[in-house]
Amino acid sequence: MLEKTTTQRVIPIESPSFVREEHLREAGNPVFLFPRRCPLAMEIGCGTGDFIVQLARRRPDLNFLAVDIYNQGCLKTCRKVDRQQLDNIRVLRMEARYLMTRYLGPASLEALYLNCPDPWPKKRHHPRRLVNAGFLEMVRYFLAAGGEFFFCTDFSDYAQQVAALFPFPGLDNCLPAPCVSRLEGYPFSKYMRNFSESGQPLYFMRYRKASRFPGSELAPPPFSASNSPLLGGGAA
Repeated sequence: MLEKTTTQRVIPIESPSFVREEHLREAGNPVFLFPRRCPLAMEIGCGTGDFIVQLARRRPDLNFLAVDIYNQGCLKTCRKVDRQQLDNIRVLRMEARYLMTRYLGPASLEALYLNCPDPWPKKRHHPRRLVNAGFLEMVRYFLAAGGEFFFCTDFSDYAQQVAALFPFPGLDNCLPAPCVSRLEGYPFSKYMRNFSESGQPLYFMRYRKASRFPGSELAPPPFSASNSPLLGGGAA
């Protein structure tokens, strides 16, 4: 598992919703982490869990992987999950691309959610942003045919940067524009809600994997943990 240098105190997480990498390795496949066999979805950067808890309550037909690299966020997410007694969420403290390339198979996700990832606002740091052409290749590979990718950011230039990557082969836009300021029925994390209520815009994108690009016919996407920037986690 990749670690990010931080001064935060690491608090042990003792929760039935939390999965350590050794347990994931023993399971062999994330689908075996859940009591019920359902299609799998994933949130990259679950923050403190507001978004994923709302979504899992609405979608009991899906099992969710809530992934973040921060100990405090994972701890707070687990507390919310346990309090709501949700058995369709498993929380993992892990770099998302590492998890995907090491433990997920092609076409294994029904949905992938990425809300307000680290924007790396300084121009010289823009190459560190998570969403780029290589990341979209990963999205396309791991989504099942008809599976959907949701992206939200509060930075207009990040939205423009991602929108400029499309059209992207195999990922079809579900919206009337490259990005929209509102996505009907989409849960808000605490961060998204506070940002929106302050009058600041959010930018939403929604793409669906085309049936002509089944993951099994694609080459596995490359990912080197040693030379890739760490995901900064979402704000929830």
